[in-house]
Amino acid sequence: MQSFFKFEENKTTLGRETLAGFTTFAAMAYILVVNPMILSSTGMDTQAVIMATAIAAAVGCFLMAFMTNYPIALASGMGTNAYFAFIVVIGAGLPWQAALSLTFWNGIVFLILSVTGFRKKLAEAIPPGLQVGIQAGIGFFIALLGLKAAGIVTSSNATIITHGDMTSPAILLALGGLFLMCILSVRKIPGAIMISMIVLAISGLFIAGNGGRMLTTAPESIAAIPSGLGKTFMELDWLYPFANPSSLKIMFVLLILDLFDSIGTIIGVSRRANLVDSEGKLPKMDKALAADAIATSTGALLGTSTVTSFVESAAGVEAGGRTGFTSLVVGTFFLLSIFFYPLISAVPAIATAPALIFVGLLMGQSLRDIPYDDFTETITAILTALSIPLFFSITHGLAIGVILYLAMQIATGKAAKVNWMTYVIGAMFIAFYTLG
Repeated sequence: MQSFFKFEENKTTLGRETLAGFTTFAAMAYILVVNPMILSSTGMDTQAVIMATAIAAAVGCFLMAFMTNYPIALASGMGTNAYFAFIVVIGAGLPWQAALSLTFWNGIVFLILSVTGFRKKLAEAIPPGLQVGIQAGIGFFIALLGLKAAGIVTSSNATIITHGDMTSPAILLALGGLFLMCILSVRKIPGAIMISMIVLAISGLFIAGNGGRMLTTAPESIAAIPSGLGKTFMELDWLYPFANPSSLKIMFVLLILDLFDSIGTIIGVSRRANLVDSEGKLPKMDKALAADAIATSTGALLGTSTVTSFVESAAGVEAGGRTGFTSLVVGTFFLLSIFFYPLISAVPAIATAPALIFVGLLMGQSLRDIPYDDFTETITAILTALSIPLFFSITHGLAIGVILYLAMQIATGKAAKVNWMTYVIGAMFIAFYTLG
């Protein structure tokens, strides 16, 4: 393992990689609960989707581990699963079997674009300032997710968002966990994030929330096996896009969402893990995107929505993950989760939320790398960093940054200096919004 994953070359150890994998899994395990809940609204069997979600995530993580040796984990993506359920199936009235077919062919198209190098060229055409903005924006996005999950940030009709009840037991415990992570990190204690999450989960067993219930609910059982995949496995309507050309518009939106979510996540996490070369490029970007594409098609065959790279991978990176062994560990835990689903679903948000906040704060440090001597790069990077969390979308945040960047370059007479592929990205975003 040390030789294959090049631990010495990446200045890491087996123990550190294992801990990083466990940290990433803990940060993204919520998908095992949330994804089945969302997809079941389409009529899909909940227990079958649980297994499909876990197995598809494991396949994606294993592909990333062995194809790239990067510590990037994959699972059914948030956002695309909501689009799948609420827009495509419930809104447009397509059967969920048809939606799975669109997802499958989406992955096939992505695989073709990846092996031909087109997706890699798109990723490398994103200007340096925007790449920094993506990294910081993902950090702020992760932090916002953590603040929301802990109840520290909540919605408000008067001020859009506001703070929660700062004296509530849940918020106080979450803040205590965040402070503990910071203190342990400053003192350079290995496993600061995981130690804090374990402390919070156990503490929640003895602390009651405002409703009188304990913040951590003990599971009724340690292990249980969900029903088989039979109700979703290979149930997709294979030829639906070909028999219904009008559905290609929906497929294009799925393509854009997955394309730039995965590119944005891979850029953000790889920059934080110092995996990019001296020119700011990721050496195995094409293989990483191919792994993402194969996982998407595999997930559709199993019975779940688009599988994509997860921003929570940054949690494992902060815990020391630097190789694909981290992803291998994450995938293994997803397989084990099939048998220990009750135990995993019992881990409360107050245990994982501070980790997301902490990782987000660390990723925000990338703002120091903005090329401040170039106003166009500076303003688009900052706008992208702000837009990703405020729009609640990596794709939409990147879109406004790219469009502004191109507009400023054209308006200032620098259009000829822009990479032609950057114009392709801009055109794709304009088509994306034009198609609704």
